[in-house]
Amino acid sequence: MWAAAAAVTLAFLVALEFTARHYGMPGPLTTQSREVLFPPKSGGLLYASLALTMVVLTWRQRLIALAFAVGVDLAFLTARWAAGVEVTGGHPFGNGALWALIGIAVVAVTRRTDRERVLLLKGAGLGLLLMAGRKTGDTWLFITSETRPTVLDQYVATADHALGDPSWVVGRIVTASGAVGFNVLDFVYGQLPVAAVLAALYQMRHVAAERRFPRHHLVRTFLVIGLIGPAFYMIYPVVGPIFAYGTGAEHWAGVSLWAPEMPPSAPWAVGELWPRTLPPLGDPQSMPFDGVTPRNCMPSLHTAWATAIFLHTRKGPRALRWAGTFWLVATLCATLGFGYHYGADLIAGVVFTLTIEAGLRAHDRGWERSGVRLVAYGTAVFAALLLSYRFLPLEMAAHPWLYGPLLLLAMGSVIHGYVRTTARWNASPEPVRTPAPQPELV
Repeated sequence: MWAAAAAVTLAFLVALEFTARHYGMPGPLTTQSREVLFPPKSGGLLYASLALTMVVLTWRQRLIALAFAVGVDLAFLTARWAAGVEVTGGHPFGNGALWALIGIAVVAVTRRTDRERVLLLKGAGLGLLLMAGRKTGDTWLFITSETRPTVLDQYVATADHALGDPSWVVGRIVTASGAVGFNVLDFVYGQLPVAAVLAALYQMRHVAAERRFPRHHLVRTFLVIGLIGPAFYMIYPVVGPIFAYGTGAEHWAGVSLWAPEMPPSAPWAVGELWPRTLPPLGDPQSMPFDGVTPRNCMPSLHTAWATAIFLHTRKGPRALRWAGTFWLVATLCATLGFGYHYGADLIAGVVFTLTIEAGLRAHDRGWERSGVRLVAYGTAVFAALLLSYRFLPLEMAAHPWLYGPLLLLAMGSVIHGYVRTTARWNASPEPVRTPAPQPELV
């Protein structure tokens, strides 16, 4: 099964590589390979991936791997400094973490056998998949901008009137909060993968001792969301209110600590309306847009991933539960307040995540009737949301007191079904198969 999964993943990455090169850009395999020597785009994610892999190691091995990673990074920094190379478009650290990950995989193949080899390869595979997921997402977003010349923002913005135009409301609040509010939300929004790794590390804290992974964990949900979610960007291309109805984030210049140079104003926008002026009501149309901005709004995958973090921290200690709640609330505020998403995107993202999570848990339980019913219902609600945004936006905008509560009720019904079904599952868990004790890694 693991070999088949690896083969499918490799085939997908190769296909994406060829597709990206067809449009004149390097694909995920090329960009990831370059980070072996060149400054990586995300050094923090590389070390987070290494930390995830370390769950299969003993404490002694973890210290060795970390020391090796830091040593490689120091060597790269020294070499670049001596050669007078300036780090632009990347981070000065992170190469060492990638080298350590590759080293763990090499040790597994050359120095370990049987279950020990499989465990080490699983750990290295999770870390590499997390990094590959980031590169795959970047490539996929580029492809959406190249292959979808028109966007459906007018339909979603019209439907969003039924919810009270939350992006415009929260956008004004974030603007009024100034630099402090913006940079706190910006940090939360940008460090979502790191937050996921921290939650996953708690779930996998016993892997080294038990010599096995838990049957269901956050990383698996994250990867499935990232694999399935972008397909809907091709079906339902939307760029977001700050691009379709704004200036492309130009108003944040001088406020952000992390990106003081913001994109120029968007000539393809309907007008400079976000967040001070509500979008006009009218007959929505598909609108042409530039070939640069990703069509990555429907559904909101940031909302989906933050929801997954929230779900997987419910069984942790109080501090972890509060952290998961904070990350979800702050992510929702950021997605709306930065103008990256409409309220309709967030509702679809929550339903999408609960359906994915229910499917994964139902698969682990052998697809009982309750699991099949929950997944089918979540899929039906998700499809109904997308169809209503596309074909009923004017009716929704004209009757907000009817359709707004209906949208929230549809999302709430999926939440209720998920909570009720999983509570019953938790009350009657499957028997745990305990593997035979294995020798400790040396």
